[in-house]
Amino acid sequence: MADTFNYRIDHHGSLVRPTGLATTGVEQAVEDAVVLQRKLRSTVVTDGDYPREDFRSAVLDGVSGFRRTEGTTPDGLVRWIAESLPKAGGPLVADWAEKLTELTLIAPKVSLPSPAYLAATTYQPGLGPSSPRELGEALAEIVRAEIALLVSKGVRLIQLNNPLLLDGDPGALSFEDALAVDALAVRPAERPEGVRIGVCPGWTAPAEVDRARTEQLYAGIPADRWILPFDQGTESELDLLRALPSDRDFCLGVVDATVPGVEDIDTVMERLDAAAEFKDLEDGAVSPSRGFADAASHPLLTAEQQRRKLTLVETVARYVWGNEF
Repeated sequence: MADTFNYRIDHHGSLVRPTGLATTGVEQAVEDAVVLQRKLRSTVVTDGDYPREDFRSAVLDGVSGFRRTEGTTPDGLVRWIAESLPKAGGPLVADWAEKLTELTLIAPKVSLPSPAYLAATTYQPGLGPSSPRELGEALAEIVRAEIALLVSKGVRLIQLNNPLLLDGDPGALSFEDALAVDALAVRPAERPEGVRIGVCPGWTAPAEVDRARTEQLYAGIPADRWILPFDQGTESELDLLRALPSDRDFCLGVVDATVPGVEDIDTVMERLDAAAEFKDLEDGAVSPSRGFADAASHPLLTAEQQRRKLTLVETVARYVWGNEF
């Protein structure tokens, strides 16, 4: 994992949209977001999800077979349902990612909803696909093709988000089917040197970690990096990290992206010291606990609060690894 240092200072991808985004223009806003991330000395840059309604839109906006409804999900997102097996009409987010490579030499990062998450939350019995597994596998082929395209355009860090994997209830898919579906997406035909494909299995750790289930999770999806919650100082957060195989990178969400107060850096460092007792931090990175605006209309913090959180992430990284990256 010699190239882990390239991506030490990370974030989940979504950023608070600027005021007046519609009048500013999305392209200019993305350029401004890149400047912000460079000033904050992030080791990756994203487009902030500015061109999208929410974190699922990277896929839902670019494929057929889904219908937007008037309802909402328990977490406040617009509900979509699958009416037929999806088909991609072209690149999903690769064109936006390519713009990032033109704006900076810093490694571009793209976050995508995992196919298992989309299948689990959009499948409706008796409508369209015969099973959530069939829907998930069709989505996995689309996501895998997009990952290959992203890599060909210079993207070096790709994150799949499936916030259901740490839940007791993985939605319409069984836990085993969810792992099988997401595993299909993270197996591109080729993975050039320096490319990392990561999975975020949830925004928060469960109250208690089922060790066997967690080991099944890590074994079932061949991701290079696991993006894990690490902002509450709980034993279950440590247990999630303990169960991670030694050949996988990890990125720890060390600051809470849902509350405005900035964490005490000594407290954060104490948590990382506890992790260092059983994990080599050379295989790690740090980030906020989740995206700051996974739904454009529901930012979790203000832009200034977000900046303070990202600054703290950068400071923590310097405390742990010095200025080697």
